[in-house]
Amino acid sequence: MKKLSILFIGLFILTSCGDNGPTVDELIAAGDTEIIAQRKTELLNAKKELENEINSIEQFLDKNSVKKDGALVSIRTINDTLYNHFIELQGSVDTKQNITLMPEMGGVLTHVYVTEGQRVSKGQRLARIDDGGISQNIEQMKVQSQLAKTTYERQERLWNQKIGSEIQYLQAKANYEAQVNAIKSMQQQLAKTIVTAPFAGVIDDVITEQGNTVSPGMTQILRIINLDNMYIEVEVPETYITSVNEGTDVEVEFPMLGETLKSKVRQTSAYINPSNRSFNIEIPVPNKNGRVKPNLTARLKINDYTSKDAILIPLAVISENQNGDQYVMIAADLQVGDQYDTAVAKRKLITTGKTTKNMIEITSGLTKGDHIIVEGARSVREEQQVRIKKA
Repeated sequence: MKKLSILFIGLFILTSCGDNGPTVDELIAAGDTEIIAQRKTELLNAKKELENEINSIEQFLDKNSVKKDGALVSIRTINDTLYNHFIELQGSVDTKQNITLMPEMGGVLTHVYVTEGQRVSKGQRLARIDDGGISQNIEQMKVQSQLAKTTYERQERLWNQKIGSEIQYLQAKANYEAQVNAIKSMQQQLAKTIVTAPFAGVIDDVITEQGNTVSPGMTQILRIINLDNMYIEVEVPETYITSVNEGTDVEVEFPMLGETLKSKVRQTSAYINPSNRSFNIEIPVPNKNGRVKPNLTARLKINDYTSKDAILIPLAVISENQNGDQYVMIAADLQVGDQYDTAVAKRKLITTGKTTKNMIEITSGLTKGDHIIVEGARSVREEQQVRIKKA
């Protein structure tokens, strides 16, 4: 405010107490753009000269007008540290083995052998549909097949003894093989009346009760889920395509369970979604206690950046000059005292990196051992004497 007041007074003196030329309002009223532009240049030059003079005055005042013992500040000594930066996203749990079982054959559902919540093994019998007499037909066909086998074996012996005719032997053989193939076909049809578990898992829902008529490919009988093979698929902005890869560490939190676990990125998509400029990643979720369920909400912290010797400082101590450059104030020429340590405040330009909460990484400008001014950083000036609070 002091700087602006002096500047306006100076401009007023230049425009009002100079020669008897026309005022700015008079020039604007006359409308001569060339003369107006010339006057603007003169005023800008005068403004720059005044700013330089004001800066010189302020520097003098900073050095000579402060108290002898200096402003009271607190400092923090810079140390390097391991720094992990995380992308925070939200997703939901899914499983690749979550299916609804439907019959391959129509008929009456005569038996349901399992209940909801029951764990089953792969291939275990879950339900049965009335076979419509197929099993009886198979038994009859087995009797006929046995007769055909006996006839075939007899004709084979005669043929080997050069007694029977070749035609009789071949006919008996073909008849027996046809009977065997017919039985296999009917057994395959009979197998379709049995609903089995395609994988080990848990019966999530018994949809159709026994006694109801079911249709192939239409009626839902059971839902089975494998809770051991869980995963989370989430979209990641394309800006992280080089830093999020297979094997990247991920911290998975389940707010509703109050649990957190460690995992890694298992798969990354090779496709960028053009609508939102993102790519998909897949993260496996161990589920040893079985508490994680499909569609459970999860918070993800994906480690996209790690530095073994990072320099971190509080965001609040960073200032910006008129050119947009960021800087911090450091305590230089540190002198140890009885009640207070003393130092000289100096400005250091910095380059910043990743940010986590209220801390920011410094990629250049500060080194290990520097003393940054924390409390009082925005109230001290370049080369000002400061007193440092002792811990």
